[in-house]
Amino acid sequence: MPDTTPSSSRPVALVTGAGGRTVNIGAAVARSLAKTGWDIAFTYWRPYDDEKPWEPEPDAPTSLGYDLGSLGARHTAVEADLADPSAPAAIFDSVERDLGPVRALVMCHCEQRDLNLLTTTVDSFDRHFAVNARAPWLLIREFGRRFQGTTNDADPGRIIAFTSDHVVGNLPYGASKGALDRITLAAAHEFAHLGVRANIINPGPIDTGWMTDEIRIAGSKQTPAGRLAGPEEPANLVAFLCSPQGQWINGQHLFSNGGFRTAL
Repeated sequence: MPDTTPSSSRPVALVTGAGGRTVNIGAAVARSLAKTGWDIAFTYWRPYDDEKPWEPEPDAPTSLGYDLGSLGARHTAVEADLADPSAPAAIFDSVERDLGPVRALVMCHCEQRDLNLLTTTVDSFDRHFAVNARAPWLLIREFGRRFQGTTNDADPGRIIAFTSDHVVGNLPYGASKGALDRITLAAAHEFAHLGVRANIINPGPIDTGWMTDEIRIAGSKQTPAGRLAGPEEPANLVAFLCSPQGQWINGQHLFSNGGFRTAL
């Protein structure tokens, strides 16, 4: 159950793509921000996770909410299909009603199918761009329209998006993430008068349970430490960017991949 107790001095972070699984990057981000003093709203879209090869977690939103509550955070969950252009405004309406105005927007959601130049269909291409590029634009636009701040605010707003450089054999995903990058970085300049910081994070391959042994071994060999990251590692970077110590970082494409080497 959501905890929307009205009395709280904690700022509100909206984390998209967090509630479908308890081991994904979004869930780790939500926990990390809750530990560092944020109240958390998170989104999920169950049909997307149900189609994936990993074990379904029908209770994931409830479990994540329990974790957040145990960390002292008020929290609320919103199920939303971000391919629907009306979803971003509806999400913000729901979060503001339950928790209050959003001070940080962290976009961890995605549409991802392994399709190449020859196998990508028009429908799949369009859905990838709807979820991975259009929805972030609409979320960022909604954030900017509602955010109350100025250039010299001691507590700036934050926009953070998770991106990827995986394009070969993953055309619609990689191409739509490229569009996401440009949209997010534009906010660093266009929302400067509001006192908003905007950055993108490339976490590299994260082992959240989807990898085969072959993928895990190959990826580990391409990383200096000889291992792949878990979701907590990029989540720690988000917590830093949303802290007073991280507020001067703005308009950056940050690699949090342990030195992982990739081509395209």
